[in-house]
Amino acid sequence: MPYLSEDERKLLLALARQAIISAVRHEPPPQPLPIEGIIAERRGVFVTLHLYGELRGCIGVTESSEAVAQTVVRCAASAALRDPRFPPLRPVHLADVHIEISILSPPVPILPEQIVVGRHGLHVRRGAQRGLLLPQVAVEHGMSRDVFLEQTCRKAGLLGDAWRDAETEIWGFTCEVFAEMDAQP
Repeated sequence: MPYLSEDERKLLLALARQAIISAVRHEPPPQPLPIEGIIAERRGVFVTLHLYGELRGCIGVTESSEAVAQTVVRCAASAALRDPRFPPLRPVHLADVHIEISILSPPVPILPEQIVVGRHGLHVRRGAQRGLLLPQVAVEHGMSRDVFLEQTCRKAGLLGDAWRDAETEIWGFTCEVFAEMDAQP
């Protein structure tokens, strides 16, 4: 997967921060600048928010019909206001929210023995049930490959050992992950 330049990373983080501020203040979202290169490509994107060191929202898509920059704006606003696990961010949180962006490679079928913890993210599919965990989740929680597979299945609403069933599809992807050093409004 091509790597983003430092300028592209800074632009995407700035767009995400402005999208969060606009969403929380109920203002129109920022319009991405004219873009080219990797951030103009259509890729899966996840925006993860942390508040005081704790997860506070994570919204993303595995595939997008928009350029990465537009997808970052949409996912950042949704992570701030629409992650069903958390109440919406409020203006008082803006100075303390920390943004992490993951740009996904296209997902490909992967065998369990090919999974490298910390390198691969997983997307498990079985019928209409879907579950996805980013590569950094396995590292942050000290998961083995089997536990990572089990947790991804559970996220899909399946039994933990559903990954062993031939009807369950396992897709792998890699991510380019980058974050703000310090939260700034």
